[in-house]
Amino acid sequence: MGNIRTTQIKNVSEKLVKMFPDKFSKNFEENKKIVSELLHIKSKDVRNKIAGYITHIVEKKQISPPQVLKKKK
Repeated sequence: MGNIRTTQIKNVSEKLVKMFPDKFSKNFEENKKIVSELLHIKSKDVRNKIAGYITHIVEKKQISPPQVLKKKK
């Protein structure tokens, strides 16, 4: 089972990726530092959730779509 994230975490993460697409990478630790610089979040938990979802988004974008298999006759 995967992680369940709130809509607020997803919205903030997606906006940050759209605004700064070149800043984020697949590395969670780097993303965590960048989120801290861009946003003033007091809660480490919220910061980590945002950074984790950003990492998920970046990884998802870099994976190529699956190839469709042809049906055998």
